Amino acid sequence: MRTDPRVATRVATEYCAWIYYTPEHKFEMSMLADQPSSDDVTTGKRSCNLPAFVKDERYPRDALKYIFSVHNHPFGTSLSSRDLRFAEAMASLHSWFVETKSNKVLLSVIAFFSRSEDPERPTCDGFFQYIPATSDMLKWTQDSGVWKREALGVVTWIDENNYRIDKPR
Repeated sequence: MRTDPRVATRVATEYCAWIYYTPEHKFEMSMLADQPSSDDVTTGKRSCNLPAFVKDERYPRDALKYIFSVHNHPFGTSLSSRDLRFAEAMASLHSWFVETKSNKVLLSVIAFFSRSEDPERPTCDGFFQYIPATSDMLKWTQDSGVWKREALGVVTWIDENNYRIDKPR
């Protein structure tokens, strides 16, 4: 049975968090945030306000390296212009990339989605990824337990609120 989209819009919640890298060479996830944006009521969309900085009492604030801004997309849609603008703002506030113990990781915004038709048993079927340093938009999906990367293209801004995705490089 499919959920009525109008009901889903009213009851859906978007959660967000930071994946960050610590001075101890560990990847950590911040507490989940679910505070909606003030314009959610008027637009009928769902979003969450992710703080720009993680408060982790174990480390000084400037010792943390931000890697991924992650959130769910309750309706499985691609990243919004708001998501992309947030990623670019965070990339200008934090480093565009982080050197980890084993490699370099580019700061990204990620939106997970589910194709499950059972609201009681959602699945993680993939995620969209936007990388501000390269302007690449990717889609990752899972097939038989294997992750597949699809290059959707390069984001080109048309104006402050609208973008297009140009063919992959």
